Amino acid sequence: MDTVSYPHKEVIEFINSSLIPLRARSDAQPLATDFNLKWTPTLIILDTEGKEHHRTVGFLSPEELIPSLLLGIAKVHFDLNAFKEALSYMEKILSDFPKSSMAPEAIYLKGVCQYKDTKNPKGLKEAYEQLQAKYPENEWTKRAYPYRLL
Repeated sequence: MDTVSYPHKEVIEFINSSLIPLRARSDAQPLATDFNLKWTPTLIILDTEGKEHHRTVGFLSPEELIPSLLLGIAKVHFDLNAFKEALSYMEKILSDFPKSSMAPEAIYLKGVCQYKDTKNPKGLKEAYEQLQAKYPENEWTKRAYPYRLL
């Protein structure tokens, strides 16, 4: 990622404006043990308390790295019950990176956030319908399958 993704202008701008990056070798102790680092690159999104919310392992192109980081930030907000904030990050993934491999999970989590925020199951069913139409074989479509009954 050092030669392709990290030097990419948009990646640099995104990381500098949205995250507090920390780079550590996969064998650096105690981080390697504390965060179960087994391979490089491993990207972990933590909250302000140091709790992990999202992890990716392996190379990501710039076009996949930014949506992965956005998804990680969305998951922090989701896990902290800040559903409107989580929704804004998922909507950014879907509007700016609709072809990324993160889009199906963003659709799924968007439906879950809408439900958790409003208690209206409409968002869950819409998420399933959108996933079924765009990504019929995706794992997130399969996970959303029960929502078709709502």
